[in-house]
Amino acid sequence: MEHTPKTEWARPVVYFEIEALDENVLIPFYKEMFNWDIGGGPIHRIPTGIGGPENGIGGHIRKGKRGGIALYIQVKNVESSLLQAVELGGKKTMDPYQIPGGALIAGITDPEGNALTLVQQ
Repeated sequence: MEHTPKTEWARPVVYFEIEALDENVLIPFYKEMFNWDIGGGPIHRIPTGIGGPENGIGGHIRKGKRGGIALYIQVKNVESSLLQAVELGGKKTMDPYQIPGGALIAGITDPEGNALTLVQQ
């Protein structure tokens, strides 16, 4: 596989997810710790931040089977990025999925098993 030319743009983190073993424990923590306005429902949306040098990115907290934080990283092409991740020692964890009215996403892990979601907008 060819290396990305230096003229390419850096791929930004565009979203995050906090997977909670018990969201009723984590939601109050994040609300108090960072003054986040966290919504209700099965996916507790967290809007983008305001007031810092940058507005930041949005995210959510949801109940899951493990604790952890996932990054959603924008790519130009989900399919080719899935192949690249495997070539670099990662694993595909989720086939491409088109969010209705939204982005195309797919899941990978890095070589140490950290979850990442690829986002093609």
